[in-house]
Amino acid sequence: IKQKKRLMGDTNHFCPVSLKENFVLYPGLQEHAAKYREKIYYFSTSENRDKFLENPEEYVAHNEPLQAPPLRVCLLGIHGAGKSTCARQIADKLGIFHIQFEEYLQELILPKTKRKVGPSFDEDHENYLKIPEELEYFSQAITKTETEKTKQKVEFTDEEEAIKANLMDNTELPPEVLDKIVPDWWQKEPFRSTGFILDGFPRTSDEARYLSEQGLCPDIAVYIQVEEGDVFNRLFPPRLQKWKDRRHRKKEYKKKLKELKAKKRV
Repeated sequence: IKQKKRLMGDTNHFCPVSLKENFVLYPGLQEHAAKYREKIYYFSTSENRDKFLENPEEYVAHNEPLQAPPLRVCLLGIHGAGKSTCARQIADKLGIFHIQFEEYLQELILPKTKRKVGPSFDEDHENYLKIPEELEYFSQAITKTETEKTKQKVEFTDEEEAIKANLMDNTELPPEVLDKIVPDWWQKEPFRSTGFILDGFPRTSDEARYLSEQGLCPDIAVYIQVEEGDVFNRLFPPRLQKWKDRRHRKKEYKKKLKELKAKKRV
């Protein structure tokens, strides 16, 4: 009851320093409180409280109320739970950005890999990897350009190697790589003023801890819980179609190889 009667500051129970510097509504703690002009302010850390007391006027409202940050949502769930479908609908309805985390990682290395990487994508290219070598024996002209391409080595930066390892082997992304990706969605335009729904991040406790340590707080985190049967019904039909397509391409490859053998005999 006593706490309700307190005259709270412009940011209520949120830290004014986090709002000013990071544009984030970070809940303050009662043990890090300070009084200024008969109003009580809560701070996320003692360091932020000290910053505020050094120059309070920088963090309080003057002529107009302080601007609140836009909505930031983290949408979580297992593979096949329907995160992306829900995220797209929510983003369209609220007019915010939809960021699909793994898709974003793919785009960062796509200029060098030339295709998406990962266990599910490697299956699609399994047969193609063998084609240039086998065709070279029967038709040098056809595979000349392909073999030249395969001889060119693509060099990846340390950051790109870490992203590739994450997509292929689920290796954790180090904090220095996350530093170059994640903070921009909170701090840079157009995300800073529009807001976003982050689909599929954080994926581990370490990534959640990273957000906390960097002061990058989502307004809400939603976890989609689904039955195994629903996941199976959603994922099996497209996987079956991919298998059929792969089988069809293999038949086409054998047919082409047969034609080349016939040409060589002639």
